[in-house]
Amino acid sequence: MSFGDPNNPYGQQPPQGQPGQQAPQGVPPQYGYPQQPPQGAAPQYGYPQQTPPPYGAYPPPGMHAPGMPGTGMPPLAHWGLRVGAALLDGLIIAGPMYALIGLGAAVASDESTEAIAGILSLIGMLYSLGMLFFQLYREGTTGQTIGKKIVGISLHREADGATLGFGMAFVRKLAHILDSIPCYIGYLWPLWDEKKQTFADKVCGTVVVKANNG
Repeated sequence: MSFGDPNNPYGQQPPQGQPGQQAPQGVPPQYGYPQQPPQGAAPQYGYPQQTPPPYGAYPPPGMHAPGMPGTGMPPLAHWGLRVGAALLDGLIIAGPMYALIGLGAAVASDESTEAIAGILSLIGMLYSLGMLFFQLYREGTTGQTIGKKIVGISLHREADGATLGFGMAFVRKLAHILDSIPCYIGYLWPLWDEKKQTFADKVCGTVVVKANNG
């Protein structure tokens, strides 16, 4: 009767691996149960997660378009909201100026009252100019003029979602000349544009999105 290896006095057989499995060459065989993931670690399933595109950038195939659910970009502001904000800002900037000019014209009847009318008109124009630059400062630093804040929209750089700064907000204001030249069609362009941009937005690389004002 054979009791196994004569060099093994106890007759025990060496441990065997699982049938049909061999350890790679140069790697010692592994025994026992398979290793479990660390406690608390969630199991991994499916394909690796995709990194979302930069703010406002066109996504790769299979990802959502800008301003759609599933991206980090807020929804794009529609044309009606932009028009409402522009009308409010125009009223805030120009309304008091025209009111003071009209008041001066109403009281002007002789040389003394004409001087008062001139002073009122000057005050109105200085107010309008100061409010214009104040609005540009707000838009550049916070993304919102007073009108934009009221209607709940905000202006940002398309590339990364940052605010423009006063200088670039001023340049964008000048770029609106491009919207006016071809029969004001640039102001209507957001009605059918994919990213709802005017010509000034495209030149300056900006988008107007819906804002959460809390």
